This record gives sequence, structure tokens and C-alpha cells, in this order.
Amino acid sequence: MSSVQHRKLPIGIQTFSDIREGGYYYVDKTPFIEKLVNQNKYYFLSRPRRFGKSLLLDTLRCLFEGREALFEGLYIHDKWDWQEHYPVVRVSFSNGVVSSRQDLDANIRYQLQQQRAHLGIEATPPARIADDFASVIENAHRIHGQRVVVLIDEYDKPVLDNILDTDRAHELREGLKTLTAYSRTRTHTCILCSSLGYLNSARSASSRG
Repeated sequence: MSSVQHRKLPIGIQTFSDIREGGYYYVDKTPFIEKLVNQNKYYFLSRPRRFGKSLLLDTLRCLFEGREALFEGLYIHDKWDWQEHYPVVRVSFSNGVVSSRQDLDANIRYQLQQQRAHLGIEATPPARIADDFASVIENAHRIHGQRVVVLIDEYDKPVLDNILDTDRAHELREGLKTLTAYSRTRTHTCILCSSLGYLNSARSASSRG
């Protein structure tokens, strides 16, 4: 009888630590991750669903937070400075359906509140969402003394969920700009946005109209 122990397949698992600690197969993508984080500061990653975008962002979160044990045996382990820990701000629109601009704003506010608690930020949030997002990044940078890594997952999902309602989709797109207009102007911020493929869905919806 073979003594080889087969690992489990990580079907539907989007959390890097669950895969690494739970005895699942993991294809080492860290050579690409090392190139990505060292080559540029701002990215917009657009891939179809189930292509591993959420897992990639979670892997990046663990890497920047300095969770060394999770990367033992992987390509990047001896190429990363584990003494450096970076504050990570992560926003995700993967859960639920956003049905209005008010709903979107409430969703963003809630997630920013969670990020402030996670990063130890006690400052009172500003009235405007764009200023609130900027405040989270600036305070995280001040408190932790490092560049802030911003990870936005399923960035265009609120738009896609309402793609057949043109006015609402446009309104939600304008609301999402509050999370990107600030980030592009700050050199200490690294942005990685994953997309569901807005243009293809828009064309499909238009062809049905």
C-alpha cells in the first residue's frame, strides 16, 4: 500500500492561511507576486470569476503583514524582508448585492470602520467618504510608519449587479471613484483592484437590450 499522503483540493477556498494550514494543495504563485510588488505601485487586475483574484489579494495581505510561517517552503520565503510589516487596508464587495448609492456608501463606511479598528486608528472619521478613506490611509501610515497597502476586491461588482439599470450603474460607478481618486495620488500607497470584467458584461447587457 502506498504511504503517499494526498493533500486536499482547495475548492472554493479564498483564504491563504486556510490553504497553507489546512493541508491543501497550493500551486506556488509567489514568483509572480514578487515580480508584481517590486515592479510597480498601482495595478488594476481584471480577470473572469473563479480565477483566484480573491486568493491572490489575501496572499498579498498575509505577505505584507509579515506572516512568515505561511510562506515557508515557497519561492518568496528567502527573498522577502520579514522584519518589515506593512499596514494593509482591504475592502471587498464580494458579499451581497448593493442596490443603491446609499447602500454602497453604508457598505464602504462599515468596511472603513472595520479597517480603523484593525489598524488601531482612533481618529474620528470625516464626513465625506473620500476623506474618510484618505484619513484611514494617512493614519495607518502615521501609526505604523510604513507604506500602506490598499487591496480592493471585486471593485466593479456593485456596478455589475445593476448593469441593466443604466442610471443606477452609473451612480454606483461614481460612488466607487471615492476609493480610487485618492489612492492614485499617494505614492506611499499600493493599490491592487480585482475586476469581474465590467466591459464584457456591459456589452452583453447592451446586446440584450
